[in-house]
Amino acid sequence: MAHLHKIYFLTFLFVLVAGNIFAQLSVSGTVYDSTRTVYVKNVLVKTKSGNHTITDSLGQYTIAVTKNDSIAFVYRNKSTPEFAVSEIVNMTAFDVAIQVRVFGKFKTLKEVTVTSKTYKEDSIENREDFDHIFDYSKPGFKLSDNDNNAGIDLDQLIDMFRFRRNKEMHMMQQRLLGEEQDKYVDYKFNRALIKRITTIDSTDIDAFMKRYRPSFEFVQSSTTADYYQYILDASYEFKGEKLRRDSLRQKEY
Repeated sequence: MAHLHKIYFLTFLFVLVAGNIFAQLSVSGTVYDSTRTVYVKNVLVKTKSGNHTITDSLGQYTIAVTKNDSIAFVYRNKSTPEFAVSEIVNMTAFDVAIQVRVFGKFKTLKEVTVTSKTYKEDSIENREDFDHIFDYSKPGFKLSDNDNNAGIDLDQLIDMFRFRRNKEMHMMQQRLLGEEQDKYVDYKFNRALIKRITTIDSTDIDAFMKRYRPSFEFVQSSTTADYYQYILDASYEFKGEKLRRDSLRQKEY
């Protein structure tokens, strides 16, 4: 009979302990200040059942709770209301904002969308801004467009003898065209592309780009396959020369 009582007691104890284990839950999240952007560290997080912890440098915490438990957050001796565990929807991301303002070193940022103009958009805008220069053509004899006064265009005739202006306009046009072509090469011959199709070290890419920068005519006229092959062949040559230089240095040492 005593043996049976012992068995019953152990069974009851096992059920009680197992019930407590399975009833044990945890809540985790992040504590922010009133702006909801700055993490708050060293916030005391305590439960009605007696557990407690503090938030880390990123305002994060994890605390054990029971099914019928509640949580409160204490900072600078001021406590928030108690939050019932049964009403917490997401136990792994229970974030709260306490009514204090903290000027922390780090803060979160709201989601932003960063946009940038494409090369084509920049080129179109540049040509619109300087259309009077891009559209410039050397003046010469030209018939008038005025139906009521057929003959030589007098404006064109006068402009023929404005030598200084014509020279400056031509030079400006060539400079803008050159800048536009340089930007096009920059757009096509970029670090991201080189890193993607070659195995050149990041520390050597600038030197590689300076030496093997292609001409505008080649970039514009070549097919994608030919262009990529040029970069690949250039990378082989570049790495071969580097190996030879390193070998000579070792021999000198």
